[in-house]
Amino acid sequence: MDILGIEYVEFYVEDAREAAHTWCATYGFRDGGTFRSQDGEPGVQSLLVQQGDIDLVLTTSTVQGHPAYDYVARHGDGVGVIAFAVADVQEAFEEAVRRGADVVTAPSGTVAPEIRGFGDVVHRFVPRGPEAGPGRAADLLQEIDHVAVCLPAGTLRPTTDFYRKVLDFEQIFEEYVEVGGQAMDSTVVQSRSGGATFTLIEPDTTKEPGQIAGFLDAHEGAGVQHLAFRTDDITEAVPALQARGVEFLTTPSAYYDALADRLGELHHRVPTLRDLNILVDRDHWGDVFQIFARSEHPRRTYFSEIIDRHGAKTFGSGNIKALYQAVERQAENTAVAGS
Repeated sequence: MDILGIEYVEFYVEDAREAAHTWCATYGFRDGGTFRSQDGEPGVQSLLVQQGDIDLVLTTSTVQGHPAYDYVARHGDGVGVIAFAVADVQEAFEEAVRRGADVVTAPSGTVAPEIRGFGDVVHRFVPRGPEAGPGRAADLLQEIDHVAVCLPAGTLRPTTDFYRKVLDFEQIFEEYVEVGGQAMDSTVVQSRSGGATFTLIEPDTTKEPGQIAGFLDAHEGAGVQHLAFRTDDITEAVPALQARGVEFLTTPSAYYDALADRLGELHHRVPTLRDLNILVDRDHWGDVFQIFARSEHPRRTYFSEIIDRHGAKTFGSGNIKALYQAVERQAENTAVAGS
């Protein structure tokens, strides 16, 4: 099966207009108007925001029983649909079903087929849209680098197998992470085109409950913890996003003290990374720089990541641990502020 990439991500939200305004005001997305597939559906509003090769759809429904209504009622705002671009929609759907996919929506007329992904998130098969025009080349954020997914304990292996066997993804990374008395397992799967990457994470329930278990409790099940947006220069992107009101998690200054000795020469200067709280990691091919935004979700579930790759194709051994520690710091700071 040839998954060409992620065509768009659809958020189910309580207020589509407010969500679209927030994405445009803070992350620099542009208003793309009413999303075509939902146009005219009674009680449903879908708005499109765009930047680089990133298309986000914000859908609200006032109709009980509609997927967006039911999702928001259970989880709050969050990712409900990840649409895969494929060369032949009917062929991709039939192949996925033949390999064991659970059908959510069968193709009918202009209705795109959908299969069950994880939790209440579905995958939709759609044709590849037009390439981004030259006017989008200067955008701050360029594409969706990866999708991070929190899974209940015991479901990491079956979910990894689903992407490998049903959607023909490859497993490109795995890591067991311990932070204090907490721990989690993770794998990374990627479409053979390289256009769709998922970081799959489950808690180790033999250890102390941690932030992954906290997400699962607050979200009421599996879901997308964050989207990672790739930028061409993270040292330019972070200050620009901060000026728009995006708050990022901080990193202890001591992290940077031995960075040059540990990794050697880097694409970005260590003092700049320190000033901006940017993390760096390395795989066999190069470096990856990243920073995590503070979650503004009422349940402290979804947040965004900014990532900048310089040769790195996957993740270094400290990538997921850095995320874990960063979110732990946010949880600690929130608890102190609320006490």
